[in-house]
Amino acid sequence: MKKILILVIIVLVTSIGFYFLKNKDITKPENPIASKGDLIVVDSPRIGDRITSPLIIRGKARGPWYFEATFPVVLTNWDGLIIAQHYAQAQSEWMTTEFVPFETKLEFESPVFPGADKDHFSRRGTLILKKDNPSGLPEHDDALEFEVFFE
Repeated sequence: MKKILILVIIVLVTSIGFYFLKNKDITKPENPIASKGDLIVVDSPRIGDRITSPLIIRGKARGPWYFEATFPVVLTNWDGLIIAQHYAQAQSEWMTTEFVPFETKLEFESPVFPGADKDHFSRRGTLILKKDNPSGLPEHDDALEFEVFFE
């Protein structure tokens, strides 16, 4: 009797495990939100997202990340070549230490090689959100960088 009960429990646990594995899409894991400590958070796009032009970037940053309500945003290709740059604009009062929402739009030509498959290196890029630093002093530099993929 004990052996049958143990066998039933093993079958039940295995069935439940297979059910959850089958219903979880492991081909497309949820991409995490990009953030830099408690300074800046990018809601869209997320780390590893596939992007197209025009790219709308949204998130929030602490007031000191801005200068005159903006900060630079750069998009590079797989080789580090800048393919787009613009400024993110604060969506509310930026002279605060609290989080301030931002938004910007980058327009770019796709750097993907013609005929490249979905895993080709030319699909890799980096989105860089730089803390504005009007002083130019290196101790005030900061940036959030994360990988994206061109569609």
